[in-house]
Formats: sequence, C-alpha cells, structure tokens
Amino acid sequence: MRTLELLAPARDLECGKAAIDHGADAVYIGAARFGARAAAGNSAGDIAELCRYAHGYGARVYVTVNTIVYDDELEATRQLLLQLDEAGADAVLVQDMAVLDMVRGGRMAAHASTQTDNRTAAKVRWLRDVGFSRVVLARELSAQEVAGIHAEVPDVELEVFVHGALCVSYSGQCYASQYCFGRSANRGECAQFCRLKFDLVDADGRAIERGRYFLSLKDMCRLDGLEALVDAGATSFKIEGRLKDVAYVKNVTAAYSLRLDEIIRRHPGQYRRASFGRCAYAFTPDLRKTFNRGYTQYFLDGRRTDMASMDTPKAKGEFVGRVKELRGASFTVAGLATFANGDGLCFVGSDGRLEGFRVNRVQNNRLFPQRMPSGLLAGTALYRNNDQEFERQLSRQSSVRKIPVGLKLEMTDAGLALTAQFDGGPVVRVEAPLELQKAEHDQRGNVVKQLSKLGTTVYECSGVELPEGFDCFIPSSLLAKLRRSVVEALDDAKLKSIVTPCKWEPNGKAMPPKCGPYGYLYNVSNVEARAFYAAHGIHDAAAAYELRPVAGALLMQCRHCIRHSLGLCTKHAARRPEWPEPWYLALPDGRRFRLEFDCRRCQMNVYAPEGGKANKNRQADGGS
Repeated sequence: MRTLELLAPARDLECGKAAIDHGADAVYIGAARFGARAAAGNSAGDIAELCRYAHGYGARVYVTVNTIVYDDELEATRQLLLQLDEAGADAVLVQDMAVLDMVRGGRMAAHASTQTDNRTAAKVRWLRDVGFSRVVLARELSAQEVAGIHAEVPDVELEVFVHGALCVSYSGQCYASQYCFGRSANRGECAQFCRLKFDLVDADGRAIERGRYFLSLKDMCRLDGLEALVDAGATSFKIEGRLKDVAYVKNVTAAYSLRLDEIIRRHPGQYRRASFGRCAYAFTPDLRKTFNRGYTQYFLDGRRTDMASMDTPKAKGEFVGRVKELRGASFTVAGLATFANGDGLCFVGSDGRLEGFRVNRVQNNRLFPQRMPSGLLAGTALYRNNDQEFERQLSRQSSVRKIPVGLKLEMTDAGLALTAQFDGGPVVRVEAPLELQKAEHDQRGNVVKQLSKLGTTVYECSGVELPEGFDCFIPSSLLAKLRRSVVEALDDAKLKSIVTPCKWEPNGKAMPPKCGPYGYLYNVSNVEARAFYAAHGIHDAAAAYELRPVAGALLMQCRHCIRHSLGLCTKHAARRPEWPEPWYLALPDGRRFRLEFDCRRCQMNVYAPEGGKANKNRQADGGS
C-alpha cells in the first residue's frame, strides 16, 4: 500500500501537539534560527518534547533549516543540526546547499524546501541525485504536472501544498522584500511586498487601474482536489501556516485528515496513513471559519481568473447574510446564520474598502455593534471573520487521538503470552511464567478488565481474545505486568517502524538546471555553497542578491498574471489590451516596477527600477 502523509504546521510546541492530536501524520516546525519564518523559532528542548509526543503515534517531526546561510553562520548551523539530531528530528528542510552537505549521510533525512524552486522533473532528479529524499514542489504546479514529475522520478517523495496563504512569486525566487525593505524572504524575514496596494500604469504613465492589490492572492484550498494529488503520486500533503495560531491548526488539520481517511476508505488496500491512531473530534471542522482571503485551488487543474484578491489582502471570512434593516445603533440580518456576542463581522463599503466591526450584543437576529459602522447600508453583504462560538469550541480539548489495539491472551507451557497489534502496526508478543491453577470462579471479566486498562497511554483496547474454555486464575498484578510489558513492546516496535535511515549514494554526473543570465538566482551566500555548485559544474553562480544587489534585478517570477486576471490575456481573452507596454506597478512613493509578460512560459516577471537603490542588510566582499 502507498503511504499518505498529512503534514501540518507548528508555530510552537502547543501547535505541534495540537496538530498530532487532530490527525497530522507529521509536523514541520522552525528551529531557533535559520527557518524561513524567522518569527516562529523554537528551542531544541521544545523540539525534543514534540518529537517524543509525535513518535508516540508513529508521526514524524521535520525542522525547517531552510534559509540561506552566511559565512559567519556556518559553524552555528552545524551546531544547530547536531542539536536537532539529538532532539530526535526525523528530517530537516533545506534551501542552502551548504546545509545539505552538513546533513546528508546522517540519521536525519534532507527534504528540499520549496525555496529551492522545484518546478521541473529535471530539477527534482538533480535534487534526488545530490542527496534529498524528498522534494517540496512549487505551489504553482497542476496535478497533471505533479503526475509528470512522479512518472519521471518515481523514487523520490513528492510533497505538495494543499492549504494556506500563497506567495505570488515562485518560492526562493522573490527579492522584492529585500529590495524595498532590506528584509530577505530567503532569510525568513519577508515583509509581504505582495500585499501592498499599487497603481497599474502603462508605458506612457497612464493609469490602467488605480489602488488595487494586484499581487495579493487568495488562499489555497485543495480539500476537494486532494484525491487528484493522491492520484498524481504525491506522498505528503502540506498545510501552510507556521505563523498561525492553535485554532487554525486544529480546524484545518482535522478537515484534511477526515478527507484523507475518506479517500483511503474508498480505495481499500491501496493506501494507508503514515502514522497510527484515530481521532475523536468534539467539533465539526469548517474551513470557512478559519482565516482566509477567499479560497482558490490555484493551478491545480489549470489557470483560472479568480486566483487573486485584488480588492483587499485581509480576511473576509464566511458570508453570513445581508443587512436587512438599520435602526439606531442596531441592525437586523437576513440569512440563516446565528450570531454570538463578540463575533467579528466585516463588509466591503461603497469605496471598495473592507471595514470590520465587533458585535457587542445579539438579540435574536438583531445585532448591536460596539460602534455602528458609518458605511453600513441595507442590502450590504456581511461576512464573519471571527466566530466566537467556534473559537470557544476550539479553545477547549477538541480532539482525542488513540491507537486501537487488539489483545490476545494465550496459554504456554511456561505460563502466559499476551499478543498485541494495531491496524497497520507491528505485532508484539510478551510472555510471563505462571503455574496455572483452575479458578474457583469465572475470571474472564476480571482478565478483560485488567488488560483493557490502557487509559493513560496512547492506546485503547479494541478487544481481548481469550482461549476457548478459559478457566484459570491469574493474579491481577500479573495481568497488570503483562499489560505494561506489551505497551513497552508496542512503543519500541512503533519507533523502529518509523526510523528510516537516510540512504544516499552520490551521483557525480548530476548537473543542476541552469538559472540563466541571473546568477544570483542560485542564492549562493557562503563559500561552502559556492564550492558545492562548482563541484557540480556550475561556475557562474553569482553572490546571492542579499549580498550584492543588482540594478534592475528580476525581483519576482510569477505564474499569476495580472493581464490574465483582468481579462486582457493576449492569447485567450476576447478583449485586447489597448495600453502600450511595458506596464508598471507603481507605489505611492513613486517607485515603479516593470512587468514582463513572458507568454511563451506563461509567466509574469517583476523587475526592480533600473536606477533605484536596493535596501541592504548585508555587504559582501568578493561575492562569497
């Protein structure tokens, strides 16, 4: 059977444990340094505790060490990797090839982060050949493209994103935040340039459209496309959100875990989950109630026009009805939704701006805001971006995860043997000496009761099988000893089943795909990475953009296309654009970013101003 893994984010230890409790087969978490979300770092001690907790369910822990690293940080990176190895981490996500050299051949596996720009079979094959056991594919790929990569490189695990916020640029190839703010996305410090408001102007400076969020995308939701990605050969299904709170992790993880289980049930004998246990939820998952900017399947089944959220980069939430009547400091809502004190609502005003407010008091379908919004009118569509009742459900214990175990007691020549097995897991057997004596009274009830006491462990008893005609007396203390021994044996066997030593055989002929005329796209920021590429025949890798900014640099490579989103695609739209190119995205401070529509690749490129000065937070001498 093919193993399927639901991979959830962990901002911290609490979120990591919640992800496991709500059905994740693995979690990814940031270490204290060098993770692509600098604000989501965790100590080695917390990561070790999370590993112990996850491994109890046969789940794995992956740690993000996926920034580029500077020369003076190489030794600190080595020490960090040693700490993660001791903590029990199963793999590290890597962008910098110097970090790969530190990891490969050891106990921990190396996963190629999406920051290594993984969109072709050639790139995936090279990453496999240099030591990566898994590749995290670009978010922009369709199910068909994923299937093509799997067909060409079937012996590498493919990880795909299924839910969460979207970067508009191919990951690892975005330098806009560094250019504008001196905050590098490749260093985990993205300032979200793509969520800014721009004017779109033509070559003559005429406005095509004003004041819109042209680079802001909706959030990804592939719940209904999950099976297509399973069919395409993906191994791991990743939820974005290492800056999200525990309520987000609980709700989204539970929703995707239930859907993955449903797919497996409909294909018996074909798939299995990568970890063990069943979840009993105290709530009904609902993705509409989790932070989102509106949902899109992105390029899952091809290009669509509804991928962007150009009117606002903020979350609107779920539609709950329309304003029916306004009366003084209150209003009524026409719709089926029920409301609670403290709900957060919002609406798009006549000026196109999103305005939010808090509900102070609810009286049937009449709502009393803390402050009546001035732009609220009868007929206005209302959205709820904070559901107090749903948040209350998630603030409590909202899921219990247990591994059902079947027990079988047998008589042996020396005494007793207890066998245990759980679905998809190993079979274990423990024995205990005992001089068997016939019982004066029926002992079956007590034996079942004593062996079933698994409440403080991750297991629950799904049944106890006794020998036919069982009539022996067994002391309760011996039954308890057998139960404890079989639990220890299960734990040991479970840990052995998830330990997969990294096997890597170097391929000296492996040649990385070329980055073209922009040598900084290799993101080489240290001498060891430079030596790595040189050993693979790449001698034109320039210093990373963070070290040596380039005038007029290619700041973004996007599959999202503004021209297509506006219905002005020169290939497919009925309406032809009337504005001379090049077009520009203009900020209020006067900076203009040139757009290039590369129709052959179906790609939009964003360039820095030719004479503009980039913000710098690091200087290089010699480009190393």
